[in-house]
Amino acid sequence: MRSDRIRLFQTLPHDCGYYDDRTAQNLVIDPAAPQLEQLYGFALERGFRRAGGHLYFPHCPACHACTPCRVEVARFRPDRSQRRCLKRNGDLEVVESMAGYTPERHALYEAYLRRRHAGGGMDEADAGDFRRFLTAPWSPTLFLEMRKNDRLLAVAVTDVCLNGVSAVYTFYDPDEAARSLGTFAILQQVELAKRRELPWLYLGFWIDGHPKMDYKRNFQPLQIRRPDGWQPWVG
Repeated sequence: MRSDRIRLFQTLPHDCGYYDDRTAQNLVIDPAAPQLEQLYGFALERGFRRAGGHLYFPHCPACHACTPCRVEVARFRPDRSQRRCLKRNGDLEVVESMAGYTPERHALYEAYLRRRHAGGGMDEADAGDFRRFLTAPWSPTLFLEMRKNDRLLAVAVTDVCLNGVSAVYTFYDPDEAARSLGTFAILQQVELAKRRELPWLYLGFWIDGHPKMDYKRNFQPLQIRRPDGWQPWVG
């Protein structure tokens, strides 16, 4: 991916989603660029992430906390806590489904946002918001649905590229917190990557010391991307 061939735009400063006292800016690949689906894998390799129809990378002048991270799929082995999570959710069926809006998925998404992001602006997401945030016409997206009998408990929005799988977003029934469905979703995405014989599961950004990001350290071996390239995470 070369910047002399693909235009990059810088967003205006906006509120940081992780620190109340900071502002954020992103670099965004031209959303009108041709063949975004083909570019996606190269963008992941360089630390970009998808949100809706945009491929972006944090580019904050005063902060460099957001660090791209990925799991080495072939060497991953669940730890004791993750094995307990798998056992706890052994009664669930996991189905690879076509991405897109359904009333059932939207109802679960709304319930999750109301509980997890109350008052943050995301908790009033209508059908259009659902589609714009979770899918894109060019994106190789599938939804991993997790069900108990016919009841939808969780959806892991997952992009499948030629060089890896990207964990885009997961939402789940907030009344089922004891199941650790976020962890279970990542374990299922690892298994998806193994089935597809893909080497990496991209987990977005890790922030050292941030409680919302600390869980990513539990998926080892983990790599992080520094300015000179990917390197093993050392805790």
